[in-house]
Amino acid sequence: MKMAKQITIRPSDIVVALQLAINPRSHFQSIAESASISAGECHNAVRRLRLASIILADERRPSTDALHEFLVHGAAYAFPPIVGAVLPGMPTAHSSPAFAAILESSDAYVWPDAEGSARGQSLLPLYPGATDLPRRNQPLYELLTITDALRVGTTRIRKVAAELLHTRLAETNH
Repeated sequence: MKMAKQITIRPSDIVVALQLAINPRSHFQSIAESASISAGECHNAVRRLRLASIILADERRPSTDALHEFLVHGAAYAFPPIVGAVLPGMPTAHSSPAFAAILESSDAYVWPDAEGSARGQSLLPLYPGATDLPRRNQPLYELLTITDALRVGTTRIRKVAAELLHTRLAETNH
């Protein structure tokens, strides 16, 4: 007798969930283009997110409460941050533009990228296409950097990030 395989959420699934929070009416091809993920992977991500009750069963829209809860309380455990050397890159976490008017911090984080606009502790992004987001998809970039702040931030930064995520998700839930 063959046992069923345990389904797990992947980092790119979070990218798909965040893109669907921004535009719930997106088709798979549109999500794929805006997030630099294949349409097939988007389809599989929606299936996994539905099983986890992060995406509503009867539509392709995230439950903003479930998404917020998972990111605030689970992202750092499900996707532990991998921090490396100081490198040039794209600002992320609390170093990103999403936090510019809210927080000041001496420690900077970046997604490594030779063409990046900042220097800081390198943080492995949740998915390979992340460094293109500032140029291609600013709303998704913001939400993903807020997610990174939840993964690497101090207690104070995580609290600010949780509030910011709540506000951003509420703005998208119309």
